[in-house]
This record gives sequence, structure tokens and C-alpha cells, in this order.
Amino acid sequence: MNISLYIARRYFLFGKKVNFINVVSIISIIVVAFVTMSLVIALSVFNGLEQLIRSLYDSFDPEIRITAKQGKTFEISPSFIAQIKNVNGVYLLTEVIEDNALLKYKEEQVVVKVKGVSKDFLQEHRIDSTIVEGKPSFVKNGTDAAIIGQGVQYQLSVNLSGEWHAMQLLYPKATHTGSLDPQKLVARENILPAGVFSIEKQYDDNYIFVSLDFAQRLFSLGSKRSALEIKSDGKVSIQKIQRALKQVLGDKFYVQNSDEQHASLLKAVKIEKLFMHVTISFIFAIASLNIFFCLTMLAIKKKKDISILYALGATPPIVKNIFLLEGCLIAFTGAITGLALGLGVCWLQIKYGFVSMGMETSIVDAYPVQLHLADFVTTGLTVILITILASYRPAMQASKTMVKEFL
Repeated sequence: MNISLYIARRYFLFGKKVNFINVVSIISIIVVAFVTMSLVIALSVFNGLEQLIRSLYDSFDPEIRITAKQGKTFEISPSFIAQIKNVNGVYLLTEVIEDNALLKYKEEQVVVKVKGVSKDFLQEHRIDSTIVEGKPSFVKNGTDAAIIGQGVQYQLSVNLSGEWHAMQLLYPKATHTGSLDPQKLVARENILPAGVFSIEKQYDDNYIFVSLDFAQRLFSLGSKRSALEIKSDGKVSIQKIQRALKQVLGDKFYVQNSDEQHASLLKAVKIEKLFMHVTISFIFAIASLNIFFCLTMLAIKKKKDISILYALGATPPIVKNIFLLEGCLIAFTGAITGLALGLGVCWLQIKYGFVSMGMETSIVDAYPVQLHLADFVTTGLTVILITILASYRPAMQASKTMVKEFL
């Protein structure tokens, strides 16, 4: 066995007597374990929040979205659509017309974002799981129907069973006739509510879905579209489909995957996660002074032992390694304990959700948690590195002990 490791283990295993240095060593291990556990839990919560955001938006946003780099809309043609559909991996293509309009129901009214979608949208079954009332359909009793957000329903007090009260959408016409007649300046279309969806507040309070034909009549856009939404066949990766679409469409269009559609939000979560990691690591760097003092006192107490080792032929590197390995043993013991505790707490949260969000209107009852192997690795390495750095100075001081001091 390596002599430095053997002696470091003897110092680490306290023996029959527990003195002040042993107590400080125990405290050091507890500090390392607590910081490691805190890092694992904090990073796992941020992973859970990131995944929660993705899952919420996945039910609303497409796998790939195509929009124009300039202007709100762009022209399409059968050949243009055929080009996109012929890309390997494209399964469904949904044409989208989207704009703001005034929605009236009885005496109430609110500005909403109307999203007109082609028939492929319902074939994706993207929002089926979010329907809380009615059904996902654009036809009701043989007439046009809409799927509205739950927030819109609350604001207007929409009753889905009220067959005799249709909603009305109003949109300003792009007319240059100079007429002052309000009837000629505003396009009006009646539509029945067929279903209510609930995804997330910003969608629930603002969006309604209608058929593409209805949106074309309301907005008078003809062959212009706001976006094209792609669903893959699951056999080809999203990245490959995205690259192929960019080659076909050129530089006049944005071709964005689901993460890129919410890049700023996901980036903010990642930055917060990074700052949390840095902050807790900084706190631990300060707390590691405890390990520094522990090893310093151990070096002072063991000066006689060190002198004996020198007398027996030990070299300064051997003595230095004894105290570095002592720091490593504290680091590894604390880190492994902390990782195990962090894993246990996260598992309990996933299994039982004992820490709630504390809000009645929250999307999930308990804080979301997701474990990533990379977080365990980086946490362990961070803690061990800081501990070893804190051990280096006492180890160097111990290696400079002179034999003549005890002659």
C-alpha cells in the first residue's frame, strides 16, 4: 500500500480517542456533504423547471416552425408546399394564419390572438390532452367552430352549451375606399365555441384556434401564411430535418425547432442554473476554510510524527501527499455522502412531491425535479477540487517541518 495513503487513512480514522481536530474533521465532512447535497437538489430543480417549460410548450408549439424573416406573412404555392413535404422526415405540414382580432360574446369583448390552422393540425392530436371542456373540432352543428383558451372563456363567460349565442370576431379591413361606414371598415365573422383548452396562462388568456378557411375569410389573406408548422415522422432526427429545410428554403426564412422558439426563456433558466451553481460553489469555497484550519492544526499536532518519518527516510513529497490525501479523504467522504443524500431527497420529491409549489394556480402541485448524471459529475468534481485546493497550503507547510526541531 502507498505509505502516504496508509498514514492519511490512520489520521482519518480517529481511533479510540476523539479530540478537537477529530471534531473539526467531522464538521468538515458534514459541510462538504451538505454543500454537495444542496448543489444536487438545486440543479435538479432547475432541470425539472426546464423540462416543465418544454412539456408545456410542446402541446402548443410544433416540432419545427417556419416563418418569414421579413414581414408578418409570406406567399405560398402548391409547388412551395410540395418542396417542403418532400423533405425526408416531414410527416405533417400545418399552414397557419395568425393575427389579433376582437372577440365578442353577448355583452363582453376581448382582444385575442386568432390562430387559423389547416386540417393537418387536428391530425397531430397536439392539443387533445389539453382539452378541459367540449372537443377539439372546427365544426359544430354544421357551422364554423373554435377551440378557445380557458382564460378567454372566463373573461367572456362563454357557455359551450349555449347553441343560440355565437361568438363574433371583428377585424379591420385593409380598405382604401374612404368610406366612413363602420360596417364597411370591419370584417365580421360569427363562430361557435366547440372546445376549451388549458395549457399555460399566456396561451389560455389570449389564444383561440379556428380553421384555416375561417381565418382566410376573416383576415382576407388569400394565399399568404403567417407560418408553416412541421411534425416529423419520428424516424429522422429534428436536427436533420431542420438542416434539410434550411437548404430548401434558403435564407429568407427562419426554421426553428421547439427550443429555438423559446430560446430566450430556456436561456434564462440555464443562466439561473449556472449562477446557482457558482453561488453555492462560492459559499463552499468560503466554508472550505474549515478544512484548511483542520489540516493546519493536524500538521502542527503531527510535527513529531513528521520528524520521525524524515528520520526514517521519508521525503518532503511523501509528507505533502499525506496531508493532500487527508484532504481528499474528507472531500470524497463528504461528496459521496452528499451525492447520496441529494439523490435520496430528489427521489422522494419525484415519488411523493412533499415540497409543493405553494400556489393554488400553479401548473403542477409539487416542485418538478429531474436528475442528470452530468450534474452529479460536475458537482462531485467541483466539491473535490475546492477541497483539494484548501488542503494544498497545509500540506506544503507540513512538508517543511524540520527534523532538528525534535532532536
